[in-house]
Amino acid sequence: MLTLIAIIPSLRPSPCSIGSLMTCQAPSKLQYSVLYAALSLVSLGLGGTRFTIATMGADQFNNPDDQEVFFNWYFVALYMSSVFSGTAIVYIQDNVGWGLGFGICCIANGVGLGVLLLGKRFYKQVKPKGSPFLSIARVLVAAIRKRKMSSETSTEPDYYYGAGAMTDNPPTKSIRFLNCAALKSEEDKQFVGSYGNRWRLCTVKEVEDLKTLIKIMPLWSTGIFLSTPIGILSSLTILQALTMDRHLGPHFKIPAASFLVFALLATAISILIIDRFILLKYKNLTGRTLTPIQRIGIGHIINIICLIGAALIERRRLGVVRSHSLTNQPGSEVPMSALWLVAPLSVMGIGEAFHFPGQVSLCYQEFPKSLRSTSTAMISLLLGIGYYLSTAVTDLVDKTTNWLPDDINQGRLDNIFWMLVVIGVVNFGYYITCAKFFVSQNQNVGQ
Repeated sequence: MLTLIAIIPSLRPSPCSIGSLMTCQAPSKLQYSVLYAALSLVSLGLGGTRFTIATMGADQFNNPDDQEVFFNWYFVALYMSSVFSGTAIVYIQDNVGWGLGFGICCIANGVGLGVLLLGKRFYKQVKPKGSPFLSIARVLVAAIRKRKMSSETSTEPDYYYGAGAMTDNPPTKSIRFLNCAALKSEEDKQFVGSYGNRWRLCTVKEVEDLKTLIKIMPLWSTGIFLSTPIGILSSLTILQALTMDRHLGPHFKIPAASFLVFALLATAISILIIDRFILLKYKNLTGRTLTPIQRIGIGHIINIICLIGAALIERRRLGVVRSHSLTNQPGSEVPMSALWLVAPLSVMGIGEAFHFPGQVSLCYQEFPKSLRSTSTAMISLLLGIGYYLSTAVTDLVDKTTNWLPDDINQGRLDNIFWMLVVIGVVNFGYYITCAKFFVSQNQNVGQ
């Protein structure tokens, strides 16, 4: 649809006359409808494929180490495609035409779908077993309805394990309130030897699955304030680049927004190095693999170092502004190379190479099997919340301080970066606390 909008004149408003904004034609309702429909389809397609493919790929392997390797290579492909789209596709759209740019993307999606369908008969496919969210809701409802029944009131509590259950181990003692959902009662009986009404009685496995989900949520939540500083840093880096010398040679000027490509490149290259060298070296030296929790922790530390570097570079930039008396000259170019910004962006990319695949791997390995298809998508939810929060934090700083004026040469972006350092340190302390009390289900990768 985006390709059609770009090549069919009637699906977009007429171009504005050069030098005049008064003659610009407003888009019609039809044009708005087609555009919003296209963007909605893009969002649905992205949400339904990006992290679902990660889950489907990991399902092809039984060994957690193999699953981690797959996640590494999956994200290498993801980041390299982002680099290509942020450079080559953008160049084509700016210099050749939007229709060709969107057309290439359309063809690439068609080729990808074709390859997926050609390999369908070779994939290990997990049979759907109903909505996992319905199971979570049933456990909560059953626990609330049986809240007056305590597993401790009976000397031998009778738990429901379900037909054909392979184990009769009682539920764990953590979050005991939920155990009531698996307690049998006379009201649950349909006839002799049979129990029904799943909104009153759940299996022990369903109860334990919900407990597992609750236990991992604190660790998952630490990623929100890991993503928030990244979102703020990305936005402020573009503002910094707009004021600095972006020339690369006498004839080429790097677009300000393209500086974020350096972070993507650093992430892709770092994932390759981590997968091919660092993980193997660590295993040879210690006899153990680097767990997802350890990878995420390393990512936290590197992210803090990145923010410290960003603060120091901004302090240097402001020093150059003052030394050249550019404070009250909006739009003037600061005589300092914008390539200085590549350093913190690269460090940010290295940190992302540790914590992003680590988060996906942790969720995939620790979520209940019934929620495996949802586990990797939880990372996209985490990123979404983090980036929304980055906007909220930026607005709050703008309203309560003078650090972020329209002319950043008169502001104190370095103070914003130092604030993010403090947030990162506090969040890392929260992460360490959560990791200390977290008990992994998977003994092969657990702490």
